[in-house]
Amino acid sequence: MRKLLSGVAIFAGVVSLPGHISTRQVHAVPIPNYRNDPRLQSLKNFFERAACPALKYASAFLEAADIYELDWRLLPSISYVESSGGKAAPNNNLFGWDAGRAHFASAAAGIHEVGYQLSHSELYRDKDTDAILAIYNPNADYAIKVKWVMRQIAPSE
Repeated sequence: MRKLLSGVAIFAGVVSLPGHISTRQVHAVPIPNYRNDPRLQSLKNFFERAACPALKYASAFLEAADIYELDWRLLPSISYVESSGGKAAPNNNLFGWDAGRAHFASAAAGIHEVGYQLSHSELYRDKDTDAILAIYNPNADYAIKVKWVMRQIAPSE
């Protein structure tokens, strides 16, 4: 009986982990091949010029943007402003999510989790890029910085 209760306590502890660790499964639809997508080359060029580790996640940024219907430049730009494109990203947190306290199983998981939140969370849902950025970081200069990076990746569409 003691072993059973111990197992139940461990399971309960795992189920009640803090929200800092993402375990969300995100791929419900087949992911397109981005090899011939011009956005991929623009994103890779930007990250290469800045010598950003996020270069290896260029496809994941596009996947998240497409799945969650976000401007494809938004997540990479936030990652650049928050962590220099992964140069300073403890716990796979490219975005400074949850004031930098969030932990993600991988950088790609973090990209998808933040994309999901910007698309589905009550705070961000149905908002345009300016409104999302104003909530993400209310500092007046923040949106200016992120939108400048977005234009460096590619001009407005």
